[in-house]
Amino acid sequence: MNKISTLAVVATALAALGGAAYAAQSAGNDALSVDKAKISITQAINAAEQRHGGKASKAEFENTRSGPAYEIEVVSGSRVFDVKVDAVKGTILASAEDTLDRDGGDEHDEAD
Repeated sequence: MNKISTLAVVATALAALGGAAYAAQSAGNDALSVDKAKISITQAINAAEQRHGGKASKAEFENTRSGPAYEIEVVSGSRVFDVKVDAVKGTILASAEDTLDRDGGDEHDEAD
């Protein structure tokens, strides 16, 4: 029984260390890898604004699992859209209307 407990503790410690190492790698500043982008943030903003006929209120570069991308918030009338633009190809990867969370704030406010 003691051998099994030791193995469980070692396995748990290894899993925790592996998770911490991954988090440390991915927690770096996304802006430092902006050189991977083939299109400018201005071009990405233009694409997002044209998609929804509005004005960008926020834009940022980030590394995603699928590669570098720009996250752009576009205001069109009384609606707000979150648009993700591929930073290499300039294509729109995703676009969705921004929704308010239960406390009335933007769903992204907690992460900012």
